[in-house]
Amino acid sequence: MKVLHLTLKKKWFDMILSGEKKEEYREDKNYWRKRLLLRGEVADGIWYNEIHFKNGYGKNAPFMRVEFLGLRPNYKAEAKKEWGYTDGVFIIRLGKILETRNCAR
Repeated sequence: MKVLHLTLKKKWFDMILSGEKKEEYREDKNYWRKRLLLRGEVADGIWYNEIHFKNGYGKNAPFMRVEFLGLRPNYKAEAKKEWGYTDGVFIIRLGKILETRNCAR
């Protein structure tokens, strides 16, 4: 099973947990290109089975497992300004929450 591990600030973690946020953004930088793309193309994106989100780095940090639904191209018009990005992002599509731990859900 291929897992993408991401650490989030509380605001974004809680929005995903509540179901309000159905996608996660990562800046279009070399760091994320290496982790999300094969051969540098979104059409050749690496497929993950699920995403493991943590809110913090501690042993008992809030955690959730979320279904990975794929990667969409970084369309400038689709980036939500209120969620921190205006252009140059990878859009990671999120599915069902499969498990939570140490969350007030």
